[in-house]
Amino acid sequence: MTLFSLARKNIARNLSQYFLYIASMVFSIIIYFTFVTLKYSDAVAEQTASSQKLGSLMSGAAVILIFFVAIFIAYSNSFFMKKRKKEVALYALLGVRNRQIGFMLFFENLLLGLVSLVVGILLGFLCSKGFMTILIYLMGYDVIAPFTFSGSAALNTSIVFLIIFLVTSFQGYRLIYQFKLIDLFHASKKGEAAPKPSMIVAFLGIFLIVIGYWLAMQDLFTSKVWEKIGFLMTALIILTTVIAGTFLLFHSVTGFVLAVIKKNEKWLWKGLHLMTVSQLLYRIRGNARTLTVIAVLSATTVTAGGAVYGLYYNANDQVMTVDPNTFMYQQTDVKSDHQVTAILPDTKYDENVEALSITFNTKELSEESAFDNSDKRIYTVIDERTYNKLADVQGKEALHVNHGKAVILDIGYDKRFSPEYKDKTIRTENNTAITFQSFKTQTVLNAKTAGIAVVVSNDQFKSLQKEGEALHYRAIGVDQASVDLSEKISKQIPEEALFSSAPQDFQASIESVGSLLFIGSFLGLVFLAATGSIIYFKVLTEAEEDKSQYNMLHKMGVNAKEMRKSIASQVFVIFFVPLAVGLLHSAVALKAFSGLLMMNLAKPVLIWMIAYTIIYGLYYILTVASYNRIITQNNKTEG
Repeated sequence: MTLFSLARKNIARNLSQYFLYIASMVFSIIIYFTFVTLKYSDAVAEQTASSQKLGSLMSGAAVILIFFVAIFIAYSNSFFMKKRKKEVALYALLGVRNRQIGFMLFFENLLLGLVSLVVGILLGFLCSKGFMTILIYLMGYDVIAPFTFSGSAALNTSIVFLIIFLVTSFQGYRLIYQFKLIDLFHASKKGEAAPKPSMIVAFLGIFLIVIGYWLAMQDLFTSKVWEKIGFLMTALIILTTVIAGTFLLFHSVTGFVLAVIKKNEKWLWKGLHLMTVSQLLYRIRGNARTLTVIAVLSATTVTAGGAVYGLYYNANDQVMTVDPNTFMYQQTDVKSDHQVTAILPDTKYDENVEALSITFNTKELSEESAFDNSDKRIYTVIDERTYNKLADVQGKEALHVNHGKAVILDIGYDKRFSPEYKDKTIRTENNTAITFQSFKTQTVLNAKTAGIAVVVSNDQFKSLQKEGEALHYRAIGVDQASVDLSEKISKQIPEEALFSSAPQDFQASIESVGSLLFIGSFLGLVFLAATGSIIYFKVLTEAEEDKSQYNMLHKMGVNAKEMRKSIASQVFVIFFVPLAVGLLHSAVALKAFSGLLMMNLAKPVLIWMIAYTIIYGLYYILTVASYNRIITQNNKTEG
């Protein structure tokens, strides 16, 4: 029997244990192959206006995926090697040379990798049409992508993953040379040393997390701390303190919590609670490093995905804020207007807007603004009647402006940088004073066409006509508008008309954020699959070690239901404690992110967290079922 055939038989015999490992690798290969295929795809390039930018995004995502998958495969492989140490020792005891054993382990891992690679590329090809269609849909295009097989993508994927598999296979080859024979036999009995909880360490862990949270919640632009330390250094401090604090949290804080629970003797002596708590005390403290990795991975995945989904979710609202009218342009000649009217479908409204372009002295505003220190600004001025007419058709509240007063419509208002408009005065070049009675963060004129608008009373508008340049705008509202219609209209009017289109701006926004959402979602799924797999391997390795304990309980008469309950409780804590910590980290990060963008991300982030938790929960169910199967089969075998 050759070493290669022996390796093949070992894989076939242990296929059930390798299944999730193979599945995770296959999924990673599918996603990588998809990213590279999309990078080379002519179909995507033809449909999207930003194909070059998309290619760069796909390349960047592929690099992140390579780095992560390499770490995941190496980490997973170390679990399997630990499980195989006793088997390796038996080969050595039977006289098989170390070199031959090393080559057998090398061939096993390489064969697993090659099978995963072939299956991953084939499934990637079959799924490519669906993935391309999803990407194109998220980018706002209604097109069905064709089946495409990219030879360049297949070659790229093969080279990258063959290198990864060769490196991890060599890791298996070196196993026999790293340990003495007696160490290999007792490897399964050696667990990670469970450190004793320390009050000082526990407080230090909580303190570090609080410091990280506090820094994250400081405003990036106005915080003195961020200004003094610097952006990169502050970000590094946040990452370091949160990760270190999380490790210490699992190292000692959870130990104290479980120790307190253990003091409740009335509850402790019911069922298998004593055994459950005792094993958790060992498992959580002993596996602090693994649990920290899970928590950080979960936080990273949820934060990145939640942020991108939040931007995608709010894209339409953002465009509607900037472009309250479907189309708007400055009227320059009658001929252009007639040509636009000829191609317009039925409209909700079609209004001619009279406005003034006036240069104001804004010294009072400039003194308070951290954003613009210019003493002269040009505003578009409209009267109260015009505002209310547009507000009515747009579903906004009416406005009343007192004589000599004004309301400024500043959609970019940010209290950190913008001036306090109320009761501040601006003056025309003829020294006509206008005082702001209030401000609004919404407008009735498209910002690209009209800029920042100022609403004055009807009488005030008439008196200002001598001081400003008369402007005539056309504001159009259409129920079923499209980018094609926008392009047709833009061809009918000159460039100086400053044409603005809600469909075009929405398409540009959704195209950019949609591609990020696609990449973030699939990278998140890979991270989630790897995260779930790491816990799965870890827990099932411990299940092998716990077989004798549960068999002893079985012989003592403990029923299967109690054992299943104990197993479910232990695995639940191992799974969901790091998840809860990860979600808390991501909630703080996303709160800071929403404050930075002045955007409400609560609903999309909650949806993203629920989706992540549901998929993560499936791994928990699978792990508990596998753990129970191992214990049940062992009890039947041992009696």
